[in-house]
Amino acid sequence: MIISVPLEPQAENRIPLIPESVSKLVKFGFQVKIEKDLGKSCYFTDQDYIAAGAIIEGHRDHLFKEADIVVRINSSTEDELKLCKAGTLHVSFCDPYNQRPLIELAAQLQISLMSMEMIPRTSYAQKMDALSSQASLAGYAAVIAAAERSQKIFPMMMTPAGTIRPCKVFIIGAGVAGLQAIATANRLGARVEAFDTRPVVEEQVQSLGARFVKIDLGETGQTKNGYATALTDDQLARQRELMTEHCKNADIVITTAKLFGRKAPLIITKDMIKAMKGGSVIVDLAVSSGGNVEGSKADEEVIINDVIIIGHDNLPGKVAYHASQMYSSNITHLFTDLFDKESKELKLISSNEIVNSCLITHKGQVVNEQIKSFYNKG
Repeated sequence: MIISVPLEPQAENRIPLIPESVSKLVKFGFQVKIEKDLGKSCYFTDQDYIAAGAIIEGHRDHLFKEADIVVRINSSTEDELKLCKAGTLHVSFCDPYNQRPLIELAAQLQISLMSMEMIPRTSYAQKMDALSSQASLAGYAAVIAAAERSQKIFPMMMTPAGTIRPCKVFIIGAGVAGLQAIATANRLGARVEAFDTRPVVEEQVQSLGARFVKIDLGETGQTKNGYATALTDDQLARQRELMTEHCKNADIVITTAKLFGRKAPLIITKDMIKAMKGGSVIVDLAVSSGGNVEGSKADEEVIINDVIIIGHDNLPGKVAYHASQMYSSNITHLFTDLFDKESKELKLISSNEIVNSCLITHKGQVVNEQIKSFYNKG
């Protein structure tokens, strides 16, 4: 089977497959074709890929036309999908909840779409869970971005000129990104507080050296996949009211409340920002899905009442080398797990837990039950 890997859009520094993964896939029985200069953003040369067994393709259209499998980070465009032959498998973060026209076009073209966001959060699928691997790096990069813009250092320092108090960091959301942000801020020496609507994560927060902020919101919980359930409007209002004091005292606030397939909840309002100290920094990790912070903008830095609000849409891209390494490993584990040695093909059968969760279109239809239900409601 031919795996084709085209270049990502110019704004994307990550790459879908690194040479190490190419070597593993070639040994497993795949033929891998990559677009010329694929690895340039992460300092991999075409020669590195050739040494790993890949074929370099200078004509982008050929990659789509000849592929049995197309591997991307971001979705292909409609025009690119139209180049693919019927039966091609397209694997990427394809955002099926918000890309309905693209999903339905893929079904019409008999292209099988596999969404990396939809890999189940189970112990078995952990090594394929690209959403978690990238979220972890986003949490790390958020702290580094905040530290770069803050005029305060993170650790306490005792100097001849006096004692410098540690930076106060408040992290909202203790999922994968939030936990990594907690760990990173703590390693840098900050005093860290964290809040999550799920009381079950309190122990994890404390184990990373942070104080867990308890806010009584009534009944809350998490989905079977480990995501926080959406709060009611009354719960959100109460959360914002009780959270204002913690934001006011913080030097850095990082919001990570992203609800998969839905608009992100508004957590920090402009009134809350007005109560914060001048020079404070907020990083909004949910900016691409509507934002947790009122006034935040994707890929922009906004200043409101002397508070700096960072809205990087692609924080994993700030650490592109390791983000690519992790995504590439997720893809490799996925393919080797689904590869059938007898037929030399990937087995896309609905009885497989992985396939059932992340295969969106197949044989001319939208086959994913969650996505079908969502479209029918719309």
